[in-house]
Amino acid sequence: MKALPILFIILMSASSTFAQDKPAYILYNSKGKKVRYQKLVKESASHDIVMFGEQHNNPISHWLQLALVQDLVQKTSLVLGAEMIETDNQEAMNRYLSGEIDSDGLDTLARLWPNYETDYAPIVEVAKEEGLPFIGTNIPRTYANKVYREGGFEALDDISEEEKGWIAPLPILFDPELPQYANILSMMGDHGTPELVKAQAIKDATMAHFILSNLQEGSTFLHLNGAYHSDFHEGIFWYLQQLDPSQSVLTISTVEQEDLSSLEEEHLGKADFIIVVDAGMTKTY
Repeated sequence: MKALPILFIILMSASSTFAQDKPAYILYNSKGKKVRYQKLVKESASHDIVMFGEQHNNPISHWLQLALVQDLVQKTSLVLGAEMIETDNQEAMNRYLSGEIDSDGLDTLARLWPNYETDYAPIVEVAKEEGLPFIGTNIPRTYANKVYREGGFEALDDISEEEKGWIAPLPILFDPELPQYANILSMMGDHGTPELVKAQAIKDATMAHFILSNLQEGSTFLHLNGAYHSDFHEGIFWYLQQLDPSQSVLTISTVEQEDLSSLEEEHLGKADFIIVVDAGMTKTY
């Protein structure tokens, strides 16, 4: 039997190895082209604002957020912020970062998400070690609930001036025809109401306001948020553009697919960078 050509053997071996690979994620650009992680780091460092859209229970989201923070610290001045800390808890966060209180004190004084310890605390620790600001940007949930349950934005008219300091300046801009807001109604079915969309909008507006309020010249503001808050360059992104279109903004989204070999059509254009995670990935909760 004639010996197989060496090149053929090498190609068959490489093909077999590739078939056995189980990548946890693949990174794509908005047009569906595969890109390298270092491209994401480089592009992030060159923008004023980076919005990292996560799936809250996806471990790859949280791992890459931490990795991106650690890499950006080496390349640019950094400000960190997150949906997961509400604005009225900023004092507690500042006291923790300065060493005035410990982690138990932070847990007592702030309303931390149930997965804070595993998914966000490592990033807060980087901020503490590096002396970086960590800004809570989200509206206190009681006020978002007022918008949802008590008649829309007008429900906030009677709150105190101190309380108004924790939300975006009123009245906020609002466009219910934005596709992502319209989708909320269709996704929620009978539970979808105009007030629910307004509650989403007041969150987006507040996060945009506190991102812009805490920008530092020459720095990159890396913001962590649920992907829906910035997908398709809407939500927070839309408010940033309305309030200050001079800022350069990069968006990242996280999606799940059964097949990672190509970006599914529904995800094209969802963000500037799209992290596609194996749908079988375990969850953090």
